Amino acid sequence: MNIEIANRLVNLRKSNNLSQEALAEKLGISRQAVSKWERAEASPDTDNLILLARLYGVSLDDLLRTEDEIPMPEEEENEVVDTEAKEEASDKNFEEENDHKKEYVHVGLDGIHVKDEDSEVHVDWKGIHVVDTKNATDGPQEVHIDKNGVFVDGEKKDGHIFASHVKAEFPFAVIAFIAYIVLGVLYGTWGIGLVLFLAIPVVESFFKMIRKRKVSEFNYAVLTVIIFLLLGYYKGLWHPGWVVFLSIPVYYSLVDYFSALWASRKSKR
Repeated sequence: MNIEIANRLVNLRKSNNLSQEALAEKLGISRQAVSKWERAEASPDTDNLILLARLYGVSLDDLLRTEDEIPMPEEEENEVVDTEAKEEASDKNFEEENDHKKEYVHVGLDGIHVKDEDSEVHVDWKGIHVVDTKNATDGPQEVHIDKNGVFVDGEKKDGHIFASHVKAEFPFAVIAFIAYIVLGVLYGTWGIGLVLFLAIPVVESFFKMIRKRKVSEFNYAVLTVIIFLLLGYYKGLWHPGWVVFLSIPVYYSLVDYFSALWASRKSKR
């Protein structure tokens, strides 16, 4: 993309008090795509150019005007027309093809659902579910973590996954809510900002662990969800970031082992 147009996109976004995240959410694209436009590393497609012009209240001519001459041979003009026709036909089938896309990320009240060609991860309030098809010779490998325990390919591995639910105490819950509203208004982080609410049971369980001097009180399972979301959102590591969930049974197994070892030593004194 022409650097002059890229700079214009930056100025228009800022003059409309939008962050890259907020603009990306309005356009239904990733923040990284907006960043590439503004660094002149990529160009918006036709639909996004139209949406940008409508959003900023400017014409396409004003949006794309440049002082640089862009010569175009006659042969290339025909290629551009053919390309635009193909793009329009492709856009009409976008919703139908969306169900079959190799990469898909959805964050909503029903949970987080991430899918690519090698794996599928679903996280909600009931548990964590992972299906991995990469290098699977005997069918997909499945990991399910919920209140009943950890199940790997249908085999139960551990029964102590989630710490008991603890209601958040004042003032952290209030602080988290205020921070969510402030960050959402200022930076448009309404989606990823939900991790603040996930942090409430983590922080509460941490202080409970300190008070009771029991490591088992710490809500490590929810912490892994936060780590997974941050890795995926900021680094794009939805896969293989889901591997962090496999550390949950390891953590609680080690906690149970050392707790029993400590209790055994204490009883012998």
